[in-house]
Amino acid sequence: MTTSGITPTPTGLTQGAATKGGIGESTLRPDGVLKVTGEFAYASDLWHEDMLWGYTLRSTVAHATIVSIDTAEALATSGVYAVLTYDDLPTEVRHYGLEIQDTPVLAHGKVRHHGEPVALVAADHPETARRAAAKIRIVYEELPVITDEASATAPGAVLVHEHRDDHHFPHVTHPNILHRQPIVRGDAEAAARRADVIVTGSYVFGMQDQAFLGPESGLAVPAEDGGVDLYVATQWLHADLRQIAPVLGLPESKVRMTLSGVGGAFGGREDLSMQIHGCLLALRTGKPVKIVYNRFESFFGHVHRHPARLWYEHGATKDGKLTHMKCRIVLDGGAYASSSPAVVGNAASLSAGPYVIDDVDIEALALYTNNPPCGAMRGFGAVQACFAYEAQMDKLAARLGLDPVEFRQRNAMEQGTIMPTGQPVDSPAPVAELLRRVKSRPLPPERQWEVAGGASDVRALPGGLSNTTHGEGVVRGVGYAVGIKNVGFSEGFDDYSTARVRMEVVGGEPVVTVHTAMAEVGQGGITVQAQIARSELGVAQVTIQPADTRVGSAGSTSASRQTYMTGGAVKNTCEAVREQVLEIGRRKFGTYHPAWATAELLLEGGKVVTDGGEALAALADVLEGEAVDLELEFRHRPTQAFDLRTGQGNGHVQYSFAAHRAVVEVDTELGLVKVVELACAQDVGKALNPLSVIGQIQGGTTQGLGVAVMEEIVVDPRTAKVRNPSFTDYLIPTILDTPDIPVDVLELADSHAPYGLRGVGEAPTLSSTPAVLAAIRQATGLELNRTPVRPEHLTGS
Repeated sequence: MTTSGITPTPTGLTQGAATKGGIGESTLRPDGVLKVTGEFAYASDLWHEDMLWGYTLRSTVAHATIVSIDTAEALATSGVYAVLTYDDLPTEVRHYGLEIQDTPVLAHGKVRHHGEPVALVAADHPETARRAAAKIRIVYEELPVITDEASATAPGAVLVHEHRDDHHFPHVTHPNILHRQPIVRGDAEAAARRADVIVTGSYVFGMQDQAFLGPESGLAVPAEDGGVDLYVATQWLHADLRQIAPVLGLPESKVRMTLSGVGGAFGGREDLSMQIHGCLLALRTGKPVKIVYNRFESFFGHVHRHPARLWYEHGATKDGKLTHMKCRIVLDGGAYASSSPAVVGNAASLSAGPYVIDDVDIEALALYTNNPPCGAMRGFGAVQACFAYEAQMDKLAARLGLDPVEFRQRNAMEQGTIMPTGQPVDSPAPVAELLRRVKSRPLPPERQWEVAGGASDVRALPGGLSNTTHGEGVVRGVGYAVGIKNVGFSEGFDDYSTARVRMEVVGGEPVVTVHTAMAEVGQGGITVQAQIARSELGVAQVTIQPADTRVGSAGSTSASRQTYMTGGAVKNTCEAVREQVLEIGRRKFGTYHPAWATAELLLEGGKVVTDGGEALAALADVLEGEAVDLELEFRHRPTQAFDLRTGQGNGHVQYSFAAHRAVVEVDTELGLVKVVELACAQDVGKALNPLSVIGQIQGGTTQGLGVAVMEEIVVDPRTAKVRNPSFTDYLIPTILDTPDIPVDVLELADSHAPYGLRGVGEAPTLSSTPAVLAAIRQATGLELNRTPVRPEHLTGS
């Protein structure tokens, strides 16, 4: 017995030490160096001996009847192993979809959008496959195209889907309306009569692309048991599996999926692309088949952000308090449903923004058209609404003669505010504080292009290295915006994630293995999983297994949910592992010291320690030849579907908030914009990895900047054909376009979330766009109700 009263353990340990690399530290990601040095293996780098190359032939028209398909010449091409059309599909299940199974694996009878897959080719060389596909003869009989609300809902309009039977169909007023969600609360008409000022506005939001840099790619390998192994870049392995197996006519156990290196996603990989096509070709030929889209094909291979038309009316009293809001949001869902119904739900339920408005009359809907299909993208329905309601806030502030930030703060929601859906905000909502923080930040110096000696640094000027101006005609503007985004899957969805955690001794040291199906798409999830395991189990050596379908679903890497959901699953499973480890320790060493009988034991620094930090045993001694291996699911608290008539319901699990201040300089003669600074303040609840949090906020901010001033997929309104499917014509911000993005992080814990964390990735994408637009408006005095702002909008030319 020692003088301190601590009984020596078999190894004589006396003091524990915190494990490095746990939560709250800016641990570096393990794949970071590999990615910046070009050594990281992406899905497009997959290789298999004797593999074939797959290619997809796509529709050249947007809406047409398929009169005939002749594949004879393509099949006769030397090096071609298979040519498949709709008639070659192996089962009667020939459609797929995340919610509504309306997307054909290959077009049958008609095509509904430009770029729709029609036929597949497998050949011994990618160029052979492409040339053979060019020999497939398809005769189309073109049909009228539906491209907007007027053409979609006109009397006698051509129907995009003639035989709808989905569960939304009975609730819409026209077959070309995919889904509609009204929200009615209070009495907006009566409240409007109390308003001293009413402003209205119509807004247009362009179609944005996710623009991930790694194109869609994967490798399908036929297996001896008649199944297939698919290695693919995706966002949600189990959702893919659920859609793939029925089309192949295989049980899910015979479709084994493994995540391969993903070069970005942002929602664009939530729907299937090459998955089924690769598997079909592999099973038909009996050989591994690799498919890699080129950049042109990638624009047709995934869904995009919904373009939208929005109409808003707001009222306010003389003292600057909002009285009511009316709005109508029309989203273009394109040819197939994808996740449009959920996007409608988000657009409607978040359409009032982070403000207290008791009386609202809201309608949001999505259309079926012959435009490219639209679905998930960072911000998911809330981005479009934020652009419009923030412009309205500036209008109201101007009419009332108030500072735009002060007006927003007077109406800012806080904890306890009731949403338009009737749901109370039951965690911190620091909207006014976020605005205060970005406003109080010192402004960047003016005329930064001026350098010593009277010369100009053209990189700091609108137009940059094109050297179009030396400062003449350049004016500065400052704008503000704030947004609200939900976290996780909403509206009653059974949202869960699974984690398997194993603790054992290897080489005399305790090690932990974490296995989940979480798709690492660049968000840093594998880094955070390891941090959580180190914090919960006190073990330095943590191995993250590749994500695959041998473990239960982790859900999608979207909706800012993975740190919350899979992080929560890893945390909970680690806690259960810890309890089992402690039970083993109590069994072995419990008689040595009474502290083993308490519930306050921790695992730190590879040891079992008391809450006072005194070590009782080494984990290596506790486990010896035993291993603890558990797989558990984690769910957030349940949500409810919105009422289809009133929109009422506790639909969301958590909200996140971000505010931006944009500083821009505009060349009013040439219509060029330079974003000088885009400061952000965001509440993240708890920063599990502060460096990663900053990266997420800066990335989301940059994506919002892109849609403000440059990004848009241009679709010809007469033919519904995409005009700019390339990075030559679809512009995204480069490092030269990206300004300083100082970030101010708040950590106000959400008591319902693991560690109090709040999903981070999406909120900054909302408010950055309207902040930039507000700054340009302030600089130019123009109304500017459309994104992106183009030079002709600024010059009137």
